[in-house]
Amino acid sequence: MKRLFFTLCLVLSSASLTRAADMSGEIQRAADHLQNTHAKFLASIDGLSAPQLAFKSAPTRWSIAEVAEHIASAEDFLMTMVQDQVMKAPARTEQVNLKEIDDFILQAITDRTNKIQAPEPLIPRNRFGSIEASRDHFQASRARTIAFLKATKDLREHAVDSPLGKKLDAYQWLLFISAHSERHTKQIEEVKADPNFPKA
Repeated sequence: MKRLFFTLCLVLSSASLTRAADMSGEIQRAADHLQNTHAKFLASIDGLSAPQLAFKSAPTRWSIAEVAEHIASAEDFLMTMVQDQVMKAPARTEQVNLKEIDDFILQAITDRTNKIQAPEPLIPRNRFGSIEASRDHFQASRARTIAFLKATKDLREHAVDSPLGKKLDAYQWLLFISAHSERHTKQIEEVKADPNFPKA
């Protein structure tokens, strides 16, 4: 009986290690993407003047300062959902192509041909008070996101419905977070490309 129990423990431990090893490439992919979108966002707001940060291409459009606030607040909002809801949800019951969904997230979320209304909690309200505070908040939040990615072993073992019409597991929600910041960094670049954008 002891031998059977020991063998079972070895099998379970081996399966767990295999899953962790199998995800090493995926973890690196997500970490690289998160770091890349982090750097691009910071570069997009670097050195902008107060008039540039406040400029709106139309009365109903967001300024760069508002987009930056949205990016920073969304990181917290989505990570709270991942930790409080996704990680407590059961695994998928259907067979899916995980890489296909991973790739779809990174393409669909960053596609700005489809405009989406932000949920009420993420509409800019000057919650951080300055572009510097938005930037600092984002940096701290992104560091926590990457730490969670690298420390959590069961990212593929929980999944919930998403706005994309597919169930996403926790790993895929982290890709969603990264793609979301990329989407809105593109929005910042669109504002800067406006012909009326202040020169300084």
